[in-house]
Amino acid sequence: MKLVIAIVQDNDVNLLMDDLVENEFSVTKLSTTGGFLREGNTTLLLGVEEDRLQTAIDLIEKNGKKRKATTTFLNSSVQGSMFNSLPVEIEVGGATVFVLEIDQFYKL
Repeated sequence: MKLVIAIVQDNDVNLLMDDLVENEFSVTKLSTTGGFLREGNTTLLLGVEEDRLQTAIDLIEKNGKKRKATTTFLNSSVQGSMFNSLPVEIEVGGATVFVLEIDQFYKL
């Protein structure tokens, strides 16, 4: 038995959850915040049998879309009392996935 911890962007979580449930995975959803932009994301917890692990990872990869986003960067190196803000394009999305070995699993 494996514990899959998947951190995905909020924009991607609904389709991912639909796919996981449709493929008979039990999923626990946690609202979380973090990352470079401090935007909302979602952490999913899945208890997965080893023979279904690759299917779960494939579904997460399929639904975790990377895309470009623009944010502003404060440039404090400019002299004077004003800070210049510079637009910066970054890549967001995708998923961060951790797979942990589980010694015991109880569904009570």
